[in-house]
Amino acid sequence: MRNISLLFVIVALVLASCSDYLDVPNPNAVPSDRYFSSEIDVDKAVAGIYHAIRSNDCLGETSDLFSEERSDNTGRLDNQGNAGEPFQFTNFSLLPGNTNLKSHWSALYVAVSRANYVLSYVDNPSIKFTNETNRAIYKSEALFLRALTYFHLVRKWGDVPMVTENLTSYDAIVTHTYRVPQEDVYAQIVADLKAALESEIPNIQTAAGKGRTCKAAINGLLGQVYLTMGELFAASRQENLTNARTYLEVAYGMRSFGQLSEIPYADVFDVAKKNTCPEIIFQIVYKQGDQNYASGVAARNQSIGETINSQKPATGQGTYVNTDLVNDYETNDIRKDFSVKWADHAKAKAWFITKYRDASAAAGINAYGGNDFILMRYADIILMLAEVNERLGNTAEAIGYLDQARTRAGLPPYAAANADAAYHTKYPTLQLAILHERRVELAFENHRLFDLLRIFGSEPQGFVDYMKSKDPADHGISDLNNVTVKDIYFPIPFDEYKLDPEKMYQNPGYN
Repeated sequence: MRNISLLFVIVALVLASCSDYLDVPNPNAVPSDRYFSSEIDVDKAVAGIYHAIRSNDCLGETSDLFSEERSDNTGRLDNQGNAGEPFQFTNFSLLPGNTNLKSHWSALYVAVSRANYVLSYVDNPSIKFTNETNRAIYKSEALFLRALTYFHLVRKWGDVPMVTENLTSYDAIVTHTYRVPQEDVYAQIVADLKAALESEIPNIQTAAGKGRTCKAAINGLLGQVYLTMGELFAASRQENLTNARTYLEVAYGMRSFGQLSEIPYADVFDVAKKNTCPEIIFQIVYKQGDQNYASGVAARNQSIGETINSQKPATGQGTYVNTDLVNDYETNDIRKDFSVKWADHAKAKAWFITKYRDASAAAGINAYGGNDFILMRYADIILMLAEVNERLGNTAEAIGYLDQARTRAGLPPYAAANADAAYHTKYPTLQLAILHERRVELAFENHRLFDLLRIFGSEPQGFVDYMKSKDPADHGISDLNNVTVKDIYFPIPFDEYKLDPEKMYQNPGYN
């Protein structure tokens, strides 16, 4: 079985890095069990995990293919680009042999294996640290990143292979090539995140530490995991939701500001303020002006004839935004004009994304932008607190959190909005109002798919019915008639399934 999956590639070498966690050259040939001889080696190994997360096939800025395009937010007006494989995501016609799907799976497991490498050797007493607290901090980072990666895997595929050790032999790889029940994967994620809190890692990173995790991020992710479990596992629903509220409140309590309205919405995405904006909790760092490590999201999103995002002239339609999302913005919502724009060009008459911008001289005509890709910010935490309190029956608390986002957006409070017949008809329950608010607040930040699955996925037909209730004309050329209960999960990539069709069984609807 020489065609063994990249899923369990043995990471015997850990990538070296510079201090900014971006520039990671090829490793030297050093046996894995003897690689760690100093704190510097551990630092380089942890940098390797962050570098894996940064990959666009993993969680980087173009990973929207695996989330936004799989939701009702964005889509495509071209079904043939790259042999039509990306279109399969937004058209709900995804095939197990899709190479983009396989690349995403493999990239996530590369991050897992690098985290396992660190965790297998970091406690070796022969490794000397300038301060022993640093050992625990590095361990916290590896645990958090492994949990984050498994959280993406389990939500996208359900039962997945789960490895928590560094595999050093072919036999070990074969032994671990099987899918584990998602309940066990969630249990491991929770255990990792709780263990990650047992260090002196900072509550919030300083400007110099941006791109690395912190206790606010760990608590926030743990709250999100429990919130997801609360909807997924009926038997422990109340306990999971209570835990979700507890950890989200801890994360919220670590903020350095009062109300969300104290931070202008545009500041969150301002390249000049990305290291100092108090709303940002955890981000993937990009280097403005650097050919290799700059962000390209601003130029990639921009439509032909436009200059709002980038100095680089666009030749295509940019990232297509479904009219369904545009219509969800309320009148006078400041987030609309900041996030989307209509391209009125002969070759592109459609909405495109303007949320990520860097038309500065530093980015230049080559569009070497400085946008960081935000994985967690306080508006997300606040709206999850609204969601979990609504689910627990704490209506007043839920509305209070919801109104924080609405106030900053220049909108009337929920009570006034709900008194309007049009708003109430569109969002007849507080739960749907919060789901709507998350959509327009967090658009293009890769949350929408998971929000839909969390709210509707516990009853798969609910997700199908919601998607099919949409007007197909508002979703480009995607065919919403393709949506079925199979689309709660991605198919297991064919190369993984064929390794062992029994232990790597395919998800229903993809055989």
